[in-house]
Amino acid sequence: MRYAQGGGLTDERRTFREKLRMEAAARFALGDESAVIAHDLRVSIRSVQRWRRAWSQNGPRALASKGPASLPLLSDELFAVLERELAKGPVAHGWPDQTWTLSRIKTLIGRRFHRSYTVQGVAALLKRHGWSCQVPARRAIERDENLVAGWMKETWPSVEGPWRRSTPGSSSRTRPDSR
Repeated sequence: MRYAQGGGLTDERRTFREKLRMEAAARFALGDESAVIAHDLRVSIRSVQRWRRAWSQNGPRALASKGPASLPLLSDELFAVLERELAKGPVAHGWPDQTWTLSRIKTLIGRRFHRSYTVQGVAALLKRHGWSCQVPARRAIERDENLVAGWMKETWPSVEGPWRRSTPGSSSRTRPDSR
């Protein structure tokens, strides 16, 4: 995958990069060296060389943005419908508990919209729309906070042991008697 976040470039970032390429094209016409252009635009020399090759073959239009690599499978309108379905909860869609997992959301998208996503694609889709991974804090039903606090205060210090030695020590291996 080219971009670590899995979502490609935003429209703003794509526009910014296109402006860089067009500025480089203007500098190509002036005859500037690739290394100077790369330094001034803060890009790699290889990128400038690739842009120069495309520019020399097809002119400045070869450096224009071609848009996003692929269109999302779910539009913003369909994602709003998905959010309403997710708000109903997993039990409403036939799962035995109230936990949404990526594979369950993938199945829901397939059933509801007849679109096929991978689990990683579902994660990227949710992240792109501002969702985050939520892990519930699970506690035992029988847990007694007072007993836990007492155990931590009384029993744990004897189990953990002292942090420091009671006498000054030495890090020397050759003179153990200096401990």
